[in-house]
Amino acid sequence: MKKKKLNIAIVGLGNIGSNLYKYLNKNKNILSKKNNCTPVVKYVSAKNKNKKRDIKISKNKWLPSFSDAPKNKDIDIIVELIGGAEGPAKNLVFNALKNKKHVVTANKALIAKYGDQLSRIAEKNKVNLEFEAAVCGGVPIIRSLKEGLVANKIHKVFGIFNGTSNYILTSMDKKKKSFKEVLDDAKILGYAESNPLSDLNGDDVAAKLKILSSLCFNSFLTNNIHVEGIKDIDKEDIENASKLGYKIKLLGFSELINNTIYQRVHPTLIKKSSYVASIDGVLNAVIVDGIPVGQSIIQGEGAGPSATTSALVSDISSILRGNIKFPFSISNKERKKLKFKDISDRFFSAYLRFEVLDQPGVLSNITKIFSKNYVSIKRLIQNPKKNKRYSSIIIITHKSKDKFLNKIIKIVNKKKFLIKKPKLIRIDDN
Repeated sequence: MKKKKLNIAIVGLGNIGSNLYKYLNKNKNILSKKNNCTPVVKYVSAKNKNKKRDIKISKNKWLPSFSDAPKNKDIDIIVELIGGAEGPAKNLVFNALKNKKHVVTANKALIAKYGDQLSRIAEKNKVNLEFEAAVCGGVPIIRSLKEGLVANKIHKVFGIFNGTSNYILTSMDKKKKSFKEVLDDAKILGYAESNPLSDLNGDDVAAKLKILSSLCFNSFLTNNIHVEGIKDIDKEDIENASKLGYKIKLLGFSELINNTIYQRVHPTLIKKSSYVASIDGVLNAVIVDGIPVGQSIIQGEGAGPSATTSALVSDISSILRGNIKFPFSISNKERKKLKFKDISDRFFSAYLRFEVLDQPGVLSNITKIFSKNYVSIKRLIQNPKKNKRYSSIIIITHKSKDKFLNKIIKIVNKKKFLIKKPKLIRIDDN
């Protein structure tokens, strides 16, 4: 009996698209045997057709325009690797699903923004919208949530979801270098883009966390999320954390508490002895807490051509096997409109750092502000800098309301004795 085949169009031929093209052509036979269906790269499209690539593509495989792909009857699966939540990527994916084409994408920004609309179209037209590669590259968290952990009631998902920021914080700790020095190294090594803003300001993690929240809690996507990045972390914060028995990591958290979801992304002090503290370099790790499984941990390469290709091929293989699934695990009719709240009334322990003039009365002034705002001090360290006539005050708090911790920062920030913007980093002792 002749095996069925499905024709694929790869739209976007950067490092990832080129790597995927090579992989599918080289491994067509083994994928055909494993999935009982042959993947055929029928067409490709790229912004710059004449760009030098390490792959040879025959002229008849080039689409005149990416916008031709959705209506082309010879195409069954469209792999979108353009990127971005708007413009060409948005138009391609919406039109592909409307024209009953399966879509595989690595575009976290698009799914985080338009995933609810896209899933409705995919469900209506009985086609797949697959996005394993959109969250943590080679870490198979999407499929794990949809299939492997389907029996579990999940109440928390958290972890390290961005390899660039993790590499920077790890290198600052181990190499004793400044933020700028390490960022420059990351760009040279290819771990950071020339414009790494979304990695550094937390937006990349936020997009991934929104998708994970939706899958974990069977809810619709929401923009109610607290986001902070790492660009204000300096060598002194890294050193102080180490002396106190902590490491600093950029973490994403999504928690279901009393039918309310709290989503947050921020630098976090975590105990050196914790598992997450050991995840260094460009690695990602996703930790899922559920019942009855308890805690599950999946880690691996979070980005790069090889890791992303692994995720893309996993999605393509699922389609080759003829599995038509709901994009967010359950039907849109069954997904919930859960309440999402900000974290202002949540309680956290925190590290606060104040660089102040070394003069009488400053410390008592600061501790009075803490007292007036219902924040109890657990530990206080004062490091005078004699030569520079200023002092560094580090305070570790007991668990306090987040809004009061932030209020203290705002009040102290206006004081004349302050010589640098104060720091607030939440602590996770789990």
